[in-house]
Amino acid sequence: MDHPRLRGWAATRHLAVPALALAVVATLPMTRSENPAPAAQHLPGMAPASVSYGLSGKTVKGQFLSYNDFHGAIDPPGGSGAAVNGTPAGGVEYLATFLKRLRSEAAADGRSTLTVGAGDLIGGTPLVSAAFHDEPTIELMNEVGLQVSSVGNHEFDEGVDELIRMQRGGCHPTDGCQDGDGFKGAKFTYLAANTINKKTGLPILPPIDIKFIGGVPVGFVGLTLEGTPGIVNPAGIKNVRFENEVATANKWGNLLKLFGVKAQVLLVHQGGQQSASQGVPVPGASDCNNFSGPIVPIVAGLNPEFSLVVSGHTHRFYSCTLPNSAGTSVVTSAGTNGQLITDIDYSIDRRTGRFAEVTAKNVIVENGVSDGNGGWLKDAAGVFLKNPATVDAKAKAVADKYRTAVAPIANRVVGSITGDITRTAGANGESPLGDVIADAQLAWTQTSNAQIALMNPGGIRADFDAELSSGGEANGQVTYGEAFTVQPFNNLVVTQTFTGAQLKDVLEQQFVGFGGQTTQRILQVSAGLTYSWNSTAPAGSKVTALAFNGTPIDPAASYQVTTNDFLANGGDGFTNLTLGTGRTTAPGFDVDALVGYLGAGAPVAPGPANRITKVG
Repeated sequence: MDHPRLRGWAATRHLAVPALALAVVATLPMTRSENPAPAAQHLPGMAPASVSYGLSGKTVKGQFLSYNDFHGAIDPPGGSGAAVNGTPAGGVEYLATFLKRLRSEAAADGRSTLTVGAGDLIGGTPLVSAAFHDEPTIELMNEVGLQVSSVGNHEFDEGVDELIRMQRGGCHPTDGCQDGDGFKGAKFTYLAANTINKKTGLPILPPIDIKFIGGVPVGFVGLTLEGTPGIVNPAGIKNVRFENEVATANKWGNLLKLFGVKAQVLLVHQGGQQSASQGVPVPGASDCNNFSGPIVPIVAGLNPEFSLVVSGHTHRFYSCTLPNSAGTSVVTSAGTNGQLITDIDYSIDRRTGRFAEVTAKNVIVENGVSDGNGGWLKDAAGVFLKNPATVDAKAKAVADKYRTAVAPIANRVVGSITGDITRTAGANGESPLGDVIADAQLAWTQTSNAQIALMNPGGIRADFDAELSSGGEANGQVTYGEAFTVQPFNNLVVTQTFTGAQLKDVLEQQFVGFGGQTTQRILQVSAGLTYSWNSTAPAGSKVTALAFNGTPIDPAASYQVTTNDFLANGGDGFTNLTLGTGRTTAPGFDVDALVGYLGAGAPVAPGPANRITKVG
């Protein structure tokens, strides 16, 4: 005979999510709840992060495995991103192996496993995923056993309707089902608690999920950063708004508590970062060294029931203990590109239903071959060898289906470079690759009489590695797939007319405090445009010596300025770029501009990165 308590929870499991989507939730009081203060915790910088909440009695044990910011990294990352603190890592067939290994170890310890994510699983993806509108990544997340994830800002790269298709399935409305076998959508649940449909006032996807561990409920709230509108193309999110992270998490957390769910996990696509310090020049993957970032005040405002916060967005790895509103939360991030998994062991007190203990550490998803001396074997070009013994056959089979389908496009040589071209910016905010991309977009729009091109640094997603040979090409040759990995967003390239005064305002809006800008972002500039900036000058007066081909910019004159449409629509907070007139759109996408530039003549050299001068 079934226990009546379990029958009640079974009903709750099926009814909770629809019920919680009712508009009445907006009227719930923002009551504060109580949680026992932690009895002990690791100090910042120590690993793994661990909190004991001082509860005693019978407990149920479990494990969460988490990752974030996968970005469709089906293939192992290359170049400077191939390793985590010197250990070669990543690739979906290796991620699958390590997930299975960690689940098996937990099962041997009597722990059941839930696998969770913190957003940006898709978007900004390499060609092997992007060519199929990221259906390969969703299919592979199903294969590796993901169960629940928050959305991130990049889930909105192709708009809200496309995100909902990722969840529910169905063929792409324009391109159909390109792989020939349909698309069933995500088996896991995307949570979007703070992405609100302006018409209905409700979340566009479920705000919460409830899982049961040994009959005890665990509640998940999932959300993206409130600042998502400033970093995605506004055209795709015009019918939704993004609400505050803390208020949203606590609202749904309060309702979970009302349903009796007191062990709560926040999956949030916002994060922080470690930094070097004396004695710790390279923080470890599970450390919390000199920690800072937007996640700190978010956690500080959370209800104490949120004993665990799985975070993301910053692409950094860490395992921290941070104060919440009345206690301590364990806060984690697994870097990016599937190169790490956060292994979280926990226990829940059966009497109270609260977390009794949470411990977290990051595990590197190794893909290399050991040299037996603490290092890793490389081929003649200096590329890490991959270990076939740690490949998961099922995940590889799915990935290979798409690799084979896209190979004729991806492996086509489109041009060449003289050496590595990196996106690493100097103190002036300018990078060699930023220069090259801006020059490429300027060249692409000469029929629109473009004079100046500006490129957002966040749209440059990888370096060019001259030695990388993704399709067997010679050193220095660049394939279409490699170019797409650098610029994967398929933005349009547009040219608009600005006055010199408007152009200066655009550049002033790179800095916090001018025109509503909240984050400093230095635009990459094409050849011919030069200026200086002073970090100590007041907002609106930081840019000086602005010139075009050596001649000072005339505030009253008109200039033809090229950007991608993400910027032209006000992305990254550049609302002044929406003020241009006479917009024209070039054929193709921004990656086509880059490809055209790479193949136009002699091998392309790194940009000089000296067009911008920082004077203070």
